[in-house]
Formats: sequence, structure tokens, C-alpha cells
Amino acid sequence: MKYIPFSDDDKLRASGVDLVQYLQSRGERLERVGREYKLIYTDGSGMHDSITVSGNRWFDHKNRCGGGPIKLLREHYGLSYRDAMLELLRGESSKHEVSRSAPAKAIEHPKKEFRLPIANSNMRRTFAYLAKQRFISPSVISHFAKAHKIYEDKEHHNAVFVGMNEDGEPKQASLRSTITFGNAFRITAEGSDTRYSFSHFGSDGKLFVFEAPIDMLSFITLNPQGWMEHSYIAMNGVYENAVLTALKSHSSLDEIYLCTDNDEGGIEAVDRLKDILNENGYEKIFRLAPRNKDFNEDLKELNGIAPLPAVPHKRKEMYLAETERLEYSAVNPSRTVDALRLAINRNDYFALAETALTVSAEVLSKTNGKPRQDIFETLRQRLQKGYKPYTDRGKIYSKQDNLKKAAQTAISAMRSFPATYGQMKSTAKSLYELADCAMRCHTEQKLNESQEQKELPEQSEDCRAAMIMGG
Repeated sequence: MKYIPFSDDDKLRASGVDLVQYLQSRGERLERVGREYKLIYTDGSGMHDSITVSGNRWFDHKNRCGGGPIKLLREHYGLSYRDAMLELLRGESSKHEVSRSAPAKAIEHPKKEFRLPIANSNMRRTFAYLAKQRFISPSVISHFAKAHKIYEDKEHHNAVFVGMNEDGEPKQASLRSTITFGNAFRITAEGSDTRYSFSHFGSDGKLFVFEAPIDMLSFITLNPQGWMEHSYIAMNGVYENAVLTALKSHSSLDEIYLCTDNDEGGIEAVDRLKDILNENGYEKIFRLAPRNKDFNEDLKELNGIAPLPAVPHKRKEMYLAETERLEYSAVNPSRTVDALRLAINRNDYFALAETALTVSAEVLSKTNGKPRQDIFETLRQRLQKGYKPYTDRGKIYSKQDNLKKAAQTAISAMRSFPATYGQMKSTAKSLYELADCAMRCHTEQKLNESQEQKELPEQSEDCRAAMIMGG
């Protein structure tokens, strides 16, 4: 691969690219939400809308990360830094062709006024869709319809779910098509305020949090006993804004149940939301997972319809399984740094993790006198309990970069011959973090190997077919 020495001007131009225009030019699906746009994309776990874009900035609400155009192309599309730069510069570099144009400025998109879609004279189609196709209790539908939180729009007969502020004023609306064939869709009305979403607030301290209105209505149908006393909110995706606004507006809410989908996105959302809620002072946080992919699938199963099954989080399961295999292995104290370097040079991330965790346990044993093997087991379990898949996104190259930095820190700490209690604790911590980085790289390696093995039979079939055709 040819090295290209990008100039400062190149970097300024690439970082100033308007992402809305760029993504639209790629044919990506964008939906307007206030002054921002949601990027609608699909991966192996389904359709997602957690990334918002405005001008030359983006933010992934699911994974709590964001930045500029270069980082988006690296994180979302898996491009290298070189390819991301060339893509944004359209294959030109000012090192070869001097460009004196100023960096592109983010375009200000005027905010549109929020207006509810015009209501139909009745909601027969919406009622029939929710009751007959989704099996939601008619009494539950009627309750929200009387509160003007569910109705049917006139133009397309979509189901409209309304989010209201503390004064009962509509501030947000999500539309769901009621067609039972073809491509169904969900969309947020332009000008919607994401601080508010479809919800119900009762008198006790329990708040149940869902990804979508139909999930929420399904859960209530499945658990009707005293439901009006509790509070419920649909995030309209995995945005935390509406949840935090609801908690601030209802000080009695102190017991939170996260009822996100039982798939990769929902599993990641649980850990992410827990961290956000903890940061905001909430401690009573629980997980209520559906048996199948979501609570409507549970409701379908109850009514004799084959449900969509739960989707396991492969990366999380792999990390936990591989961490379970870690074993204490004594290391010659004078050869510790060499052992770490050898594992790094061989890309033997599992051996690196075992060595780093072993040395961390040995250092800690000097501070508290406990057996090294017992400390090792405690650290291994801490890796498992502390693993949060939403913090483990990105491609293998970004994880390798993190590992290199962690290795430099740990090796530097080892070479300084820690003597004081504080130095030993700091060294043990850096080694523990190195072990975590190594296990993340090892997990990514295993997942890639697993994917390659799955693709091999298909390639073999293609090769055999080609040989037959050519023979």
C-alpha cells in the first residue's frame, strides 16, 4: 500500500466535510429529527437508528462515541486512515495537487416546526393492526387512544404514537405503518423533541424502559395487573434523552427496569443505560429481558404465532467464554517484560492476557499477602463482570492500537521497579488493563476465524461448481 503524506490542509478539508451531504451522496438513508439527522443502517443484528448527524459531526447514542468524518468512515465503514482520507478528499491530496480552498463549513439546517400528522376521522386500521396483528389488549389501546397518545393519521393510515411534555403538550411523534405486507417502516415526525416520547406515568416509583411503543404496549398486555400504577416509556430507539427527562420530571421514580430487546443492540443498550443512569445518581436498576427477541414476539408466541427468537451477543459470549479459560501461570520475575513482548510480537493475545493477569496478581500479593492464585481468580472474574460490549466496538486495528498503548504503559511501569504501595497498585492496574485489551483482541481474532470458517464451505461449493462448469 502506497504511503501518502497528507498535509495539514488535507486534514482540515477532510474533517470539514458535511456528513449529511456526504452520506446522502452515498445513498444512505437519513431521517430528519429536529436540526439533526438519524442514519438508518442495517447490520447482522437488524436495523438501527442510533447515529445522529449534524454538519460535520456525528454521535452514536448506542455506543456513546462520536466525532468527525474521518472517525465515522473508520468506525462505521471499517476503512483505514489512508482510505478514509482519500474517500473524503475524493482521491486527491494537496501533497500532489495544492488546493487553496478553505475547509468545508458545516451547513446550518433550519429547524422545522413540529406538527402532528393530521388525524383520520377514525382509527379502525390502527386499532385492528395493534389488536389483531400485534395482539395488544384492546383495553390498553383504548386507554392510550383516549389520552390522545395513539391515533391514526389521515394521509397514510399510519399508527401515530405521541410523546407529551409535563403539561400534556405533544412534542414528539413516531409513526409506524399498519400494512401487514411489503416493507413496513417507522419514522419520527420532523421537528420532534427527542426529550419526550410515548409514555405513561403512574403513582409508584417503578419505571419500565422500552425501545419502541409496541414493545411497551405488549409488555403491559402481558403484565396487566395494576399496570396503571407503574410508569412506562418507549425510547424510540436507544436514546437516553427521554428517559433522563422523565426521571427529572418525576422525582418519585427510583426503581428502573430496562426492557430492551433480547438481541445484540438491546443487550448493549442495557450496560450503556446502566452506566448513564449510575452517573445520574440512580442505583436501583434491573434488567427484564423478553424470552424471544422482544416482548411483542413473546405476545405472538402466546397467541400461537412462531416468534422471532432471541439473538445472542456473539462478541460478549465469546469474551466471557475465552476469559473463563485463563489460568495462572508462574512467570520468571526477571523475564516478565520479555514474556510480555514475546506474546505481543507473536500476536498471541491469549498468552499475553494470561501473563499480564498473572503478573498483576503477583504484584498485588506483595501489597496484601494473599495467595497469588486467589488474586488471579478474583481478577479473572472481574474481567468477566466488568466487560461491557458497548465499549468494545470498532475494528481489530483500533483494538490493537489500544493494546499497544496499554502495553507501553504496563512495561514502563514494570521497568521502574515499583517499590511503594501506591506504585505497586498502579502497576497492577496497568497490567490488568493490558490483560483486558489483550482479551478484546483475542476475542476479535476468534470471531474473525469463526466467520472465515463459515464462509469456507460456501467458497468450496462455488469452486466445485466452477470446476464442473469448466470441466
